[in-house]
Amino acid sequence: MTTITTSTRRRFLACVAAGAIGLYAAGAAAAAVSPLDLVGPVSQYKIFVIKNVQKLVTGTRAFTDAVKAGDIGKAKSLFGPTRMNYERIEPVAELFSDLDAAIDSRADDHEKREADPGFIGFHRIEYGLWSKNSTQGLAPVADKLMADVLELQKRLANLTFPPDKVVGGAAALMEEVAATKISGEEDRYSHTDLWDFQANFEGSYKIVQLLHPLIVKQDKAFAKKTDANFKVVFDTLAKYKTADGRFEDYSKLTDSDRRLLAGRVHVLAEDLSKLRGMMGLN
Repeated sequence: MTTITTSTRRRFLACVAAGAIGLYAAGAAAAAVSPLDLVGPVSQYKIFVIKNVQKLVTGTRAFTDAVKAGDIGKAKSLFGPTRMNYERIEPVAELFSDLDAAIDSRADDHEKREADPGFIGFHRIEYGLWSKNSTQGLAPVADKLMADVLELQKRLANLTFPPDKVVGGAAALMEEVAATKISGEEDRYSHTDLWDFQANFEGSYKIVQLLHPLIVKQDKAFAKKTDANFKVVFDTLAKYKTADGRFEDYSKLTDSDRRLLAGRVHVLAEDLSKLRGMMGLN
């Protein structure tokens, strides 16, 4: 007959109280991730975000200067690369809904669409540059965009990053690409969508990289599968790079190309949707 010690009984009762009988019975299950385990990865992610927002400030200043100078060619060439610095950090940038609406809103968000005075930010300038081939009237929009990006930098520096938003952000970026961005609706005037996708994938991958030691402890097979799926997505996107390191015009991709990309991103999004639970954040 097996003797149940007092310490064993206490551990069992603690598991019952926590609703974790299954873990207790399993015995070999991985130890749960604690909030303290996430402090390091989240702190490192903040450093990543701060570096990208600094690049965003620098890039936006060059972009808006070109717009105000009437240099259409230079402004067009800077649009995609500059936006990448925003797209990489979307999970936390979107925490400030007022700034996100000002920096990254689309015509669909406004009653009068492109003619609406509330339509500002990157996409309003994009509309002027590509649809109108003009910078006329864009100087105030450029100044507002620059001011909003500087305000975003200030707020992010003072923000305590919520672990659930950071961890959940890896899946959120992939889900948004697969569900809506793949249609080409975001950069509809410039067709620079592939720049955005690359940045979204990089931002998501950074989160997974920082969590990798914790993920491996929980599920080595999951870690290996996720790494492999990221490689597939990056390799797929790399096919659309041009000789000068830029990306093809997204409108040149066929429906088959888009379905293939969407399918691969969707698989990755499904995997990453498990991260919050794996990190004890559900």
